[in-house]
Amino acid sequence: MKGLLKFITCGSVDDGKSTLIGHILYDSKLIYADQEKALELDSKVGSRSGSIDYSLLLDGLMAEREQGITIDVAYRYFTTDSRSFIVADTPGHEEYTRNMAVGASFADLAIILVDASQGVLVQTRRHARICKLMGIRYFVFAVNKMDLVDYSEERFNEIKTEIENLRNELALENIKIIPISATEGDNVTVKSENIKWYTGEPLLKYLENIDIESENEEEGFYFPVQRVCRPDHTFRGFQGQIESGSINVGDEIITLPSREKAHVKSILVTDRESEKAFKGQPVTISLDKEVDVSRGCVLVKGTDIAAYKKITASILWMDDEPLTAGKEFFVKLGTKTIPGVVTKIDYAVDINSGEHISVESLSKNGIALCEIQLVEAIVADLFSIHKTLGELILIDRISNMTSACGVVENLSERSGGFSNRASFRFGDIEARGDIFEEFYYDIGTFSVLKYQPVNNTYTVGDEIPVSGKSYFYPDSFDIIILRDSVAVKIRDKKITEIISADSYFYSGFPVVNGRGFEITVSNEDDIRDFIEKYAVSDENERRKLFSKWVSFETYRKVAMDK
Repeated sequence: MKGLLKFITCGSVDDGKSTLIGHILYDSKLIYADQEKALELDSKVGSRSGSIDYSLLLDGLMAEREQGITIDVAYRYFTTDSRSFIVADTPGHEEYTRNMAVGASFADLAIILVDASQGVLVQTRRHARICKLMGIRYFVFAVNKMDLVDYSEERFNEIKTEIENLRNELALENIKIIPISATEGDNVTVKSENIKWYTGEPLLKYLENIDIESENEEEGFYFPVQRVCRPDHTFRGFQGQIESGSINVGDEIITLPSREKAHVKSILVTDRESEKAFKGQPVTISLDKEVDVSRGCVLVKGTDIAAYKKITASILWMDDEPLTAGKEFFVKLGTKTIPGVVTKIDYAVDINSGEHISVESLSKNGIALCEIQLVEAIVADLFSIHKTLGELILIDRISNMTSACGVVENLSERSGGFSNRASFRFGDIEARGDIFEEFYYDIGTFSVLKYQPVNNTYTVGDEIPVSGKSYFYPDSFDIIILRDSVAVKIRDKKITEIISADSYFYSGFPVVNGRGFEITVSNEDDIRDFIEKYAVSDENERRKLFSKWVSFETYRKVAMDK
């Protein structure tokens, strides 16, 4: 048996999407006897004069039945002798485009229905664009209602030409065009006697046999962290799903965005230890050292993934209110959600022609290329390279509703590695130098953003800049970089020691953390208590810890510009 096929049906209103899937389930004997009887009874009060209305198998909501259209996404799981399937039947009406996009986000293949009497419509083009945007690579164009055009081969060829033009315009891969009648069953599950001029397979047979090639194998191993598991002080594990590659106990990984190196100490698949884990498995990974990792971070091996502060994305706008530059959102990418601002709409895409249009705002169901500035760097990649790190949604900060979905097309303002940010290094001890990052108020986006202007690496004996536009430290102070467990001593603006935090003793000088916020301690017991509690705390506990011990405004302010 071939592997699971996840597919979506889409197209314009009343193109027969629900009817098609209902007919497949009915003809293949994939419904229970009581469902079959109920379907026959319901159909007698429907619109087909007592003939079976197959769409009723999927349009379960009363509002949908009353209107005769699909509103929500209906998911069905079924199995034939040759394959297992999950199908999403999606709305055709433009008003419910966002629902259709949700269905497309999970699918490997799209069946786009085209009414034989109407041909390729605007909504057909919109759905094809959205499916392509969501990364679908396999398309079946089912030319439906062939019975209404007397099974005309000439009419089918006219529509086939329209579809080929659409294919070339959107650069669609792997398309199949099949003439069908969903209501009458022609070429749905068996070959049609009415369409003898079509020599290909019926739709279900094609779906059973098609070899959906997996996406080009993504480079390396990456693992977005969904949750930090800390049942007690003896265990700290990172939970999530492996999105690419495999991992073994003993492998060296890099944590992002902190870029710390560690080795895999153990792997748990459910509650059992394993020496190895693979793509698609939900696992818990523990490491051989404490690292700065929380939800939204990514563990990687064998790939050059990094964190970025600026994203260019193709988006589908789904909000009733138009999108304008300067609007703030929560940006969810991978397992991370952070504030961001749409700083520019580069262009909108004309649904009909594909033309790039200069616009000041984007209306509901519009598609556009936009630039998004993030308040801090997020681990991301191009959608074409690492899919999970290239998908994003924009969430309204007030209503908490999803305003847009999209994919990453370009990345800039990379932040990662000691090579491009200030850091401290002495021997084999390394630590980040975020005390030099500037906080500034961006007038264009009305947001507080961070900027990292320093590219130096400092060591013992070097003089450091103790003041900038948004920071001003004393000439002598200590830095405790908690995520790297490193302490740096500054005396008269010069570094005198870079040591492990375990070897640090409080000597009465002011103390800041790795971002330059004052740690409000006054003796050795305070500092030791703070460091030890940080080491065993999770994300929520650290918020409370920082509220008690850390102060931003002592040595920090927000500058008006860079």
